[in-house]
Parts: sequence; structure tokens; C-alpha cells
Amino acid sequence: MMIHREIAVLKDQMIAWRHHIHRYPETAFEERQTTQFIIKILQSFGIDEWYTEFAPTGVVAIIHGNKPGKWVGLRADIDALDVTEQNRVDYCSSINGKMHACGHDGHTAMLLGAVKYLAQHRDFAGTVVAIFQPAEENEGGGRVMVENGLFDRFPIEAVYGMHNQPNKTLGEFFICKGPLMAAYDVFEIKLIGKGAHAAAPHLGHDTIVTATQVVNALQTITSRNINPLDSLVVSVTQIHSGDTWNVLPQEAVIRGTVRSFAKDVQDLAEKRITEIAQGIAKTFAVTAEIDYQRRYPATVNHPDKTELAAQAASAIVGHEHVHIDAQPSMGSEDFSFMLQVKPGAYIWLGAGEGANLHHPLYNFNDEILTTGAAYFVEIVKRELKA
Repeated sequence: MMIHREIAVLKDQMIAWRHHIHRYPETAFEERQTTQFIIKILQSFGIDEWYTEFAPTGVVAIIHGNKPGKWVGLRADIDALDVTEQNRVDYCSSINGKMHACGHDGHTAMLLGAVKYLAQHRDFAGTVVAIFQPAEENEGGGRVMVENGLFDRFPIEAVYGMHNQPNKTLGEFFICKGPLMAAYDVFEIKLIGKGAHAAAPHLGHDTIVTATQVVNALQTITSRNINPLDSLVVSVTQIHSGDTWNVLPQEAVIRGTVRSFAKDVQDLAEKRITEIAQGIAKTFAVTAEIDYQRRYPATVNHPDKTELAAQAASAIVGHEHVHIDAQPSMGSEDFSFMLQVKPGAYIWLGAGEGANLHHPLYNFNDEILTTGAAYFVEIVKRELKA
């Protein structure tokens, strides 16, 4: 791999940073120690311009080049998950019930490595904004930073993000133009009926029977309402009702998620979930209350920035190891909020064989730290040519 020697020698430092962050995981908007650790490392590079006002946690660092020019953003997520770690390594999570099960510790270390290199080599024309973003998991830290004026405060013209991908070829990059990751919606259907003794079901309006019919009918949205050439996932993930053997409960709650790439598909899914739930509920003399929330939009790569990202990746690992027509994922990513405001690109970096993301045995592969850091640096070289 054609990684600059001065980035390669940062590997041991990046590993140390990553292991420290891994040992002390913090979840959405609680990343106070992580933020302070990042600031301490930034200060050791001589970075004296950094900001913390764009989210309750997280930090934005500014690195000016030796010549004036445009501004470019590099983003890494910093939060952990509510998962109990099962790894047996000497830097295991020290916080019960929390762990870095998605590799954000590695993403943070990569960006820190890139920032160190850029702080020492300012032969670029413009300014780099290093965005250490909190709360990517479920709580939309990217949205919060945008709403709190990140792109109003700094004239960023393009923004780039990256994520490791277990069980994709080690050290290879994967990207595509247009949607790379899906929109993320959630729904809750609350069914309200009439409770009764289980020995006298005719005296009640059964919410459990209603719930089973609703769950079955929701499966027809993708198979019978959506164009087969479009993509949609409707998954029921929770059913809650009742607490004893001999009572028909008055209420039942169904929860789930919807994933899509196109807004018209998203609109139709929300409409049909509402119609199906209310229609079946009425059939069983039950009331249905639907709460549908659109959490994250689709992550959509801009065509010209995708090409630049692929070229940067090719400069690091060779064009034969960069897949520019990667199959999109129905997973979601709140970097999408930044791409709604500014052109940019999101890329995956293969991490080799191992436990999948969000698994208790997942552990970021340190072998890709220098590759990721070098990619960020190469983006800057191409965006901010001196």
C-alpha cells in the first residue's frame, strides 16, 4: 500500500489512542471524557483553534494551510453503544453495558492521525475542519451539529466521512454514486381494545389477535405495494402486551423500523403502515394510534465528490482495490444530514474477517488505521491543492 511513511509511523500512536477510547466508551451525548481526550491530543499537535459549541459533546478542530483557499470537512463519529463487550483483550471496555461495538474508536484515531500529519505539513491551500461528531448511534449528532450552525460558522465546501466494514476485504475501499445507505424510520402502533378474562374472550376486544394480524399484513407492503425495482425493508422488532396467563390485555404495542432510499417509497410505507394498522384495528373493534418518526435521511453521495474520493482511495491502495460500484446498504448513517447541506462522499473501508458491527465480540481492526488516516490526508491534498 502506498501510504506515506510519516503516516505509517503514526500507527503505534493511533493504536494507543484507539485502545484508550475503547477502554472508556461513552454513548450518545455523554462523550465528555472522550471529547476531553480528543482536545488533549489536538493540543499536543499544536492545534489551538477548536470548538465544542455545536453539540453537547464532540469537538471541531481547525487546521489552516500555508496558503488561503477553500474549506473542506473531515468527519469521524466518536460514540459507543449500549452493548456488553465479550472480547478478552487488555483494553476491554471498563464501563459495564457499554462498548465500542461499531468502530467509532478507530474512526476517531484515524482522524486524529490525519490531523497530526496535516498540522505538521501545512503545504495545502485552504482550511481543514476536523469534525469529531457525537451521537451517531440513533440520536442524530450529525443533525444536531448542522442545526447548531456548523456549516453556517465555517464556509465548508465539501465534507467526507468513512466507516470500517468487517467481512469486506481488508484494506479495500467501497463506494458508489448516489444512495449508499438507507433512510432510517421508526414506528410504534399502539392498539387499545377492551380487556377481558381469558375464559370469556367474547366480553373483550382482543389486542393480541389484532396485533398478530397487523404484523402479518405489514409484510405485504414491500411485496404488494412497492415497485419490485425499488428497495424497502419493513421490520417489526418489538411486540409488547399482557403480563399474565388468564387475562386478555387491553393494550398491545408494536414497534419496528423502515428502511428506504427514495422519498416516494418512504412516503408510501408510512401511509400503508397507518392504513393497515387502522383498518385491521377497526375490523376487531380496536383503536390504533400510530407514531411514525423519520430519524435519518438516506446517505446520498454526490457524483463528483464520489469520483474524488475514489481517486484518493486509489492513491493509497491502488485502483484495483477500490470498488466504485459498491452495493448500497439498508443500514443508516447520520452523516446523511451533512450530505444534505454540503456536497461530499461517504466511503467504506474493508476491515477483514471478524465479528460484525454491533456484535459483543466486534473489535476494530488496528491494521486499517494508517490506511484510513492516509485516505483523509489524500482527500485534503486533492481538494486543497497548493
